[in-house]
Amino acid sequence: MPTYYNQDTILYYNGEYLKAAEAKTDLYSQTLHYGYGVFEGIRSYRTESGETRIFKAVEHYERLKASAEALNLPYSWSTDELIEATYEVLKRNDLQNAYIRPLVFAPANMGFNPNTESNIVIAVWEMGLFLGEKNLRVMTSPWQRPNPLGFKIQAKATGHYVNSILASQDAKAKGFDEALLLDMSGHVAEGPGANMFFEKDGIVYTPSLGNILPGITRATVIEMCEELGIKVEEKKITPAELRSADSAFFCGTAAEVVGFESIDDYIFPQPWENSIGKKLQKLYKAKVTEAGVAVS
Repeated sequence: MPTYYNQDTILYYNGEYLKAAEAKTDLYSQTLHYGYGVFEGIRSYRTESGETRIFKAVEHYERLKASAEALNLPYSWSTDELIEATYEVLKRNDLQNAYIRPLVFAPANMGFNPNTESNIVIAVWEMGLFLGEKNLRVMTSPWQRPNPLGFKIQAKATGHYVNSILASQDAKAKGFDEALLLDMSGHVAEGPGANMFFEKDGIVYTPSLGNILPGITRATVIEMCEELGIKVEEKKITPAELRSADSAFFCGTAAEVVGFESIDDYIFPQPWENSIGKKLQKLYKAKVTEAGVAVS
């Protein structure tokens, strides 16, 4: 199993810096029993100048707050104080290229009653690319994204990821690298932990909001397309449209930008090295490390 901490690892927990191995939580937490919590996935990078930089820190912590409010979880922290605490945790763990996991979770509450307070923890660890570096063999999952009328789909809630785990484990058990989920109407939604784009005839397409998590990396990819003069369309996408695309890719904070080799039995005909996705992959890496690499 991966090792996320050791005897010297420090985390931030309700305003204090504690050793991860000594931190304690309540086993009667509403979050542990019912999946009632919110979190973020953030990355920091060593920049070309040697400094540590958290990528899109404000956007991530603002989304954490919005997720908590969407789920009626009390939220008493400012974005500035959490960003400051995150840099301190990175410093205390001597990490620059790191994955950052803030989690807002409920106290002991075995009922469905509202809480008057929440807990927060910020943990950091070294992590490679979540989906690896090679292009992915992706499977259309039999698991669907939940009905948005039954959940606050725009919130990054802990319980939502049971659906992600089921889909991802199923795909890997069948010999694929990852799953792609459809929504309840049969349109393409997203991966278990990443948004999806595809290229067709020089235009980039991505599922419209409503049945997907509005990813921060997704927004960054759209911004990069605008910088490069590439047209982007957000729309409802059928599986048949995806299976006629030139190329496709996932994007997310943990995954960054990673291409598809295939979807089910359809192999994308565009060589990845010649695709728009590859240009975006290169530009994204330059952005997060402030490398200033030119992308033609």
